[in-house]
Amino acid sequence: MAKVYFMDDRSESIQTSLVAKMLTLFDTAGFGEMIKPGKVVAIKLHMGEFNNTAYIRPVYVRALVEKVRSLGGEPMVVDTTTLPYFPYSSRTTALDYINTVARNGFTYASVGCPILIADGYIGTDDVRIDLPEGFVLKEQYIGTGIAMADCMIALTHFKGHPMGTYGGAIKNIGVGCASKRGKLNLHLGGHPTLGLKARHWMPERCAKEECPDFEMCKHLCPTGAIHHTETSVEFIREKCIDCLACVGVVTMCGVGFLPEDFFDATAAAIADSALAAVKAVGEGKVAYINMALDITPWCDCVNYSDRPIVPNIGLFASWDPVAIDSACIQKVKDSVGMPDSIAMTKGTMDPGVPKFSACGSFLGVSEEIQPNVGQKIGMGTRDYELVEVPEADDDTPFLCTTVPAGTKLGPLFEKKGDIYPKGGFKRAEEVDFEDVR
Repeated sequence: MAKVYFMDDRSESIQTSLVAKMLTLFDTAGFGEMIKPGKVVAIKLHMGEFNNTAYIRPVYVRALVEKVRSLGGEPMVVDTTTLPYFPYSSRTTALDYINTVARNGFTYASVGCPILIADGYIGTDDVRIDLPEGFVLKEQYIGTGIAMADCMIALTHFKGHPMGTYGGAIKNIGVGCASKRGKLNLHLGGHPTLGLKARHWMPERCAKEECPDFEMCKHLCPTGAIHHTETSVEFIREKCIDCLACVGVVTMCGVGFLPEDFFDATAAAIADSALAAVKAVGEGKVAYINMALDITPWCDCVNYSDRPIVPNIGLFASWDPVAIDSACIQKVKDSVGMPDSIAMTKGTMDPGVPKFSACGSFLGVSEEIQPNVGQKIGMGTRDYELVEVPEADDDTPFLCTTVPAGTKLGPLFEKKGDIYPKGGFKRAEEVDFEDVR
């Protein structure tokens, strides 16, 4: 049975602030044991698509960086380049990624350490991992900058996801540690029955110039698999690599259908890929923190953030990615839905009703696939003990300074001399508040 440590999201003191709770869970779970002086610690983070607003705030990352450095570790914040996923993606090259996340507040100055795009400029700087135990994938490609780290902390925003059904620890490392060619692999690029290459194509449904997306659609596919002629739109199957740039366009207009089980297969492959990431870094060298806050229906990889589907849950920590995701899924399932969110639209407001299958997935795909596959391939267990962690007794580690206000400001007030005007401030001496109450 795996231990999953938990603290809720309520705060009423310095040591119950969410930053303090994250650090308390870090200590309680014993994550510091894997951090040795001089060793490189990758902090795996999703820093948000352009105009997404639900991603983890930089303050959490900065606090974790400072914690790692206090233990002698050499921290780096890591992520990898993405597939296009939709026509106007902002993180497909390392340059685009750095520009986007700087806009989102992530820089060396804000997080306190280097930000490394671990699979290189275009996403081909990677390490091949053999995966004979994989459920779908039998090999995977992990970004070199992650594979070379001595250990890793997966700091994850727990939320919904359109393809994985939910996005948690498994998705953070399964998709986020995969290089671009690793992402092509886990999205079944070129698979004869499960990938986009196998989809049904109905060019007669194309509205051509009458479609508002026509001009964009002509430049949609980076490999030329979608080709517009004067009379039709062709799908050249052998050129399709499953970059997914077209999914939100030709699928939505009804020209290109997704293969049966595409989303189920993708969810399963995410778990396979996560195991590859663990194997790349090393068994026992990956720790997980899930932040179940701002639990939006879709991932931080889309360029907007909808209203959360449930209220904030809290923070989780574990050495087991399957157990921590299972605990988060259960907590969300047990929660009441958020009023006027997609949970209300989908009829999942009551406690005990699965939320992500309805609110995250396009087609109601099971939210249990990722953890079930993770357990099946030996990455972790769904059998867990939820350990509720009390707040820290001492607030000192969470203070910005240990110098009291009087000690710091007394000499400055005295030196400045005129901090308080002689005779006081001009104010009304008697005030009747009855008219303004």
